[in-house]
Amino acid sequence: MSRRRLRTAFVSFTGRLRKVATLAVATAALAACNVAAPLTGGSGGSGVGGSGPTKVALLVPYGSSRGTDAEVARSLENAARLAASDLGEGVVTLEVYPTQGTTTGAAAAATKAAAEGAQVILGPLYAENTAAAGVAASGSNVPVLSFSNNTSVAGGNVWVLGNTFENTARRVLGYAATQGRNRVLVTHSNDSTGQIANQAVVSAARGTGAQITGSMPYELSQQGIQAAAPGIAARARETNSNAIFLTGNTSGDLPVISQFLTEAGVGGEQFRYLGLTRWDIPTEALQLPGLQGGYFTLPSPGPMAQFRQRYAAAYGAQPHPLANLAYDGMAAIGAISKGGRTVGRGTLTANAGFAGTGGVFRLRGDGTNDRALAVAQIVNRQIQVVSPAPNSFGGAGS
Repeated sequence: MSRRRLRTAFVSFTGRLRKVATLAVATAALAACNVAAPLTGGSGGSGVGGSGPTKVALLVPYGSSRGTDAEVARSLENAARLAASDLGEGVVTLEVYPTQGTTTGAAAAATKAAAEGAQVILGPLYAENTAAAGVAASGSNVPVLSFSNNTSVAGGNVWVLGNTFENTARRVLGYAATQGRNRVLVTHSNDSTGQIANQAVVSAARGTGAQITGSMPYELSQQGIQAAAPGIAARARETNSNAIFLTGNTSGDLPVISQFLTEAGVGGEQFRYLGLTRWDIPTEALQLPGLQGGYFTLPSPGPMAQFRQRYAAAYGAQPHPLANLAYDGMAAIGAISKGGRTVGRGTLTANAGFAGTGGVFRLRGDGTNDRALAVAQIVNRQIQVVSPAPNSFGGAGS
């Protein structure tokens, strides 16, 4: 493909991706300031005992100045109420607290919720809001289950429910290593999000059987990627790499770098591409020539499809892509509450975890999480699951 045709194709493709731009922005915001090494140990969020249903405070960005926040807030609330309904009468009660999508609003909401007897805080959405809510609730023993995937705000009384870069990277690196793709060169944009992604991949490699052969940055522009591609290709050959980790996403750099690297002669069967983000959203991404044969992760398709169908039947619309986090958080709270136990650090971090909309997940003592993920490969422009999501944390595919 000529450079002129590539530019035209990229503009056309990204035009079709405008409908998922909101999700990409939200994901970047949630991941901002993520850190490589997971926090260890921790204390806080020990829980607040009581009789009767567990009182859950839902912190969502109603009243926000961001144009899309009202839609996200409504979808999160709907999903939480769907989960509460599924739990049955007398398990949980749900009170909604608007955060205005700000740190001040989140702190005020958390303070009010704790003062009004909340035993668990579910939310808020953004990383900086989560940090503020965590501080506000820190003296109350109330655990905070945030919708963020930002591990820098995890720990103490705060857990993040969003799938983290580290979790995804561990899964795809571990599977790739079993397939002999154990020498991995990481590529990433040179902005803060790209650096976060690179750190996460490098950190996640430990214990997976994969060896990181280097990290190659590029400027986040078509010209910057084009200029960096020959050097990345040369480094892949010099280091005897047999896999290349592409940390970009389908609404930004991924279509361009996969094409330029393929044209530079690295990709396909000799250099397997690995993904940190979903390559099947939107479905047009499966048509990208450069991604054919590559590996990426996704939640267990069955449970997620069931959640979407049930949500649509209840509310007459499809859920926001982040809505399942509210359902999962409420499901975990309910599983603990049904056993007559207090929702707190000891019960939240049970090793067996909980059943979620994307399969099993568990909360770790450091405030991060493990989510069971399937590994998929793009074959003939279609998704082929090559390693199913585990049914428990006994091992992949178990």
